[in-house]
Amino acid sequence: MEENKNQNNQTRPPIVVVLGHVDHGKTTLLDAIRKTNVAGAEAGGITQAIGASVIEVPSTGGINKKITFIDTPGHAAFTKMRSRGAKIADIAVLVVAQDDGVAPQTKEALQIIRDAKIPFLVAGTKADVVGVNVEALKGQLEKEQVFFEGRGGDVPFFSVSAKIGTGIKELLEMIILMSEVADLKGDPAADLEGVVIESNKEKMGQVASVVVRNGSIKVGQTIFAEEVLCKVRGLFDDKGKTIREVLPGYPAKVIGFSLVPPVGARVGENPEASSGSAPPKARGTFDLRRLREDEIPIIIKASNAGALEAIIASIPPKIIVVDNGVGEINSSDVIAAKTGNAYIFSFESKIGSDVTKLAEAENVRLERFEIIYEFIQRLEEILKKGKIQEIGRANILASFPFNNKKVAGAKVVSGRITKGDTVVLLRNEKTIGKAKIVSIRKQKNEVASVGPSEEFGAILEPQLDFGVGDVIVSIR
Repeated sequence: MEENKNQNNQTRPPIVVVLGHVDHGKTTLLDAIRKTNVAGAEAGGITQAIGASVIEVPSTGGINKKITFIDTPGHAAFTKMRSRGAKIADIAVLVVAQDDGVAPQTKEALQIIRDAKIPFLVAGTKADVVGVNVEALKGQLEKEQVFFEGRGGDVPFFSVSAKIGTGIKELLEMIILMSEVADLKGDPAADLEGVVIESNKEKMGQVASVVVRNGSIKVGQTIFAEEVLCKVRGLFDDKGKTIREVLPGYPAKVIGFSLVPPVGARVGENPEASSGSAPPKARGTFDLRRLREDEIPIIIKASNAGALEAIIASIPPKIIVVDNGVGEINSSDVIAAKTGNAYIFSFESKIGSDVTKLAEAENVRLERFEIIYEFIQRLEEILKKGKIQEIGRANILASFPFNNKKVAGAKVVSGRITKGDTVVLLRNEKTIGKAKIVSIRKQKNEVASVGPSEEFGAILEPQLDFGVGDVIVSIR
């Protein structure tokens, strides 16, 4: 039986993870290798999801060799995703820009490689930049205990330029050589061993990008990403083409999961309890009654599970995620934000026009981001401003009596003013008092809210001593 099992073994493509500091040219290098334009299409030039692709390397024997590349995000917030990527790889490529040198995430990447106990090589990018010093870069890396071939060590170094193609052929040939020395084998008939490298919710359902290390995945097969069931309804290769089977060493998009599986989950033919880090908190797990006065509640939706996890891990203290999920912002998110007095943030997720209109009507702050550091900067701005948020502002134009009460005739200059809002009365930018709007009328009609440039009459409780020229500011 052992002999028959060994007969099924076949050489498989090496799985190669690409690691390095942000902006050091990881995706640009892969662009040159894949002859695609992934980098140019990315928001802010930063890879923000783990992707996988298969490339072919011409061989002198006439049979092209294949390599599966995993391109991991370079931003500091994605350390967990990079680490998971390295753990499924056979070989690592450490990318370091020759015009910048060793940077903080270079050191992180080195530690990830060492923890994963996999061989690696160094690609010194931007060789085309005038004045770069290869020897200086090697010296910096040697201080990090990276010792190169010809200098007392065994780590290969390649000076490469994605712009003019320098060194790329030699880099690929070395990866093939390293994989041949490692004698990487896979058995399509063996028990399935795979890893989820990305997952999200699409129109076709819950999907995941999976790299298979051993065994295979076939359409119609039942598999598990740890405890998440998947009846495989469809498979797509890295080029987007429909396939019937995924063999060892190859990636594929798998359709048919019952839930969005966590990034980094092991994929097999039997369910198993998760041994990785806990996934992002599930919907509704936070009790708003526990929210402290100086804490700000937010709701987050992201386009994929990997991005969501990285974002939640990067959120500053006192910003409390009361709800989160993968997929589009919907009306229930808006209602939840209204109830919990929370912000809603979308990271690459779609926001329908109907949801936008509902958010405006309910005075819910809804913002969308595509670059993680801009999102984090926005959260820090909110913290600096404190918990009080200005919702709308109106100038008082007149004062007149109504049913033994004093009515403020005003005009909205920004935002919205809504019945039930808490407002402060300003005079020469100094606070005169605080009250609640108990009634809003336009002409003779009672209305729920008024927007920019609309004139209205408002009754405040308690009655404040306002006058013409004062300002009503609606706050949250």
